[in-house]
Amino acid sequence: MMTHNPQVKINQVETLSDNWYTLRKYNFDYQLADESWETQEREAYDRGNGAAILLYNQAQKTVILTRQFRLPTYVNGNASGMLIEACAGLLDEDNPEDCIRRETEEETGYQVEDVEKVMEAYMSPGSVTEILYLFIAAYNKAMKIHEGGGVAEEHENIEVLELPFAAAYGMIQSGEIKDAKTIMLLQYLKLQGIF
Repeated sequence: MMTHNPQVKINQVETLSDNWYTLRKYNFDYQLADESWETQEREAYDRGNGAAILLYNQAQKTVILTRQFRLPTYVNGNASGMLIEACAGLLDEDNPEDCIRRETEEETGYQVEDVEKVMEAYMSPGSVTEILYLFIAAYNKAMKIHEGGGVAEEHENIEVLELPFAAAYGMIQSGEIKDAKTIMLLQYLKLQGIF
């Protein structure tokens, strides 16, 4: 959804691909600081908005992360293609809170009720339209209702990891965790003094 900015005039929108998600090319006029106008073209990939969550257990000093194959990382130098990350998913028709509760149960097997939204972020604003809603939630063993692993129909093959917070946080420095949303959520827990 575009909001009205008098310094932007959309001239033409062309759909380049509508296969998995939608890639559009925008031709627009943009008013510069000197009040002159410049015509620009940009492509924007619309995959919908998403939500991510980091589950934490204060008593155990642990967090729940996932590991799965991510093709874009594989084709861009990640030798195994495997990525350690916080549980996440697309909103589809849900609001962010309902989405993240559903994704948490599907991916991790934990059923959480009380989720706390901590921030919203554009993850790659130069080319992707997605806003990611970031959450945290406390978990305990009683909330585990199944093994997790994702939804077979969605071709998800997700490994659930329960790690000491200190070890997970150290994986940022070692480069074992390279996922932005996960780094942001681990940093958030650290800055808030959760542990």
